[in-house]
Amino acid sequence: MLNIHRKLIALTAVAVALASGGVFAQDQITVGATAVPHAEILEFVKPMLARENVTLDIKVFTDYIQPNLQVAQKKLDANYFQHKPYLDEFNKSRGTDLVTVAGVHIEPFGAYSKKIKTLGELKEGDSVAIPNDATNGGRALLLLAVHKVITLKDSAGITALPRDIADNPKKLKFRELEAATLPRVLGQVELALINTNYALEAKLNPLKDALIIEGSDSPYVNVLVARPDNTLSDAMQKLAKALNSEETRKFIQEKYQGAVVPAF
Repeated sequence: MLNIHRKLIALTAVAVALASGGVFAQDQITVGATAVPHAEILEFVKPMLARENVTLDIKVFTDYIQPNLQVAQKKLDANYFQHKPYLDEFNKSRGTDLVTVAGVHIEPFGAYSKKIKTLGELKEGDSVAIPNDATNGGRALLLLAVHKVITLKDSAGITALPRDIADNPKKLKFRELEAATLPRVLGQVELALINTNYALEAKLNPLKDALIIEGSDSPYVNVLVARPDNTLSDAMQKLAKALNSEETRKFIQEKYQGAVVPAF
């Protein structure tokens, strides 16, 4: 009888702990991400969260639209793939109210080519591919303007479009394409400006293969994004803390060797 009594006490303690969110309870958080480097960084912090009783479920996406839509629709808890200017533009154009939870890293943006070795080799009428979303397309044009390939109108900002080009001395032809497809058109254009996550997926080394690249002081910090209703949840705050930990900083520095730069 004594043994049975002890077992009942133990089972009752377990039930109470589970009901009260004690040590036996596990939180789960589902995060959408692009494969490289975002999902890789999330995989790195997964064991850190497990030690905090949080199960991290990572959903990999190949585009920049669905991860935001699915967070807004509560199909995902959060996402990690975009920079703040892109998020601001998405909220404005789609009527969403997604918010930044934490800044994590910067991916210096670069220009790549299979046909030329320097920008000086660009010829009149050559084709240049840029992302077709407003912020990354503008980012591409701004980078070209910094390197004197084109001149933008004074009114052009971070969402500059090809129509905002004031001077195009070589009459370059700009092709606006889905960001994820840009590595695949390298053989079809003279120059393509590619987000680092897609460049890395295509086995391009931004520090070796890019003809030009942003400096590490780029303002385009990639952020963890959620909804206003869940940013302060326990699991979300633990994820943000793990992503901004010293262990994660060292992982980013060692794995990406400057192609991805910690922003914290």
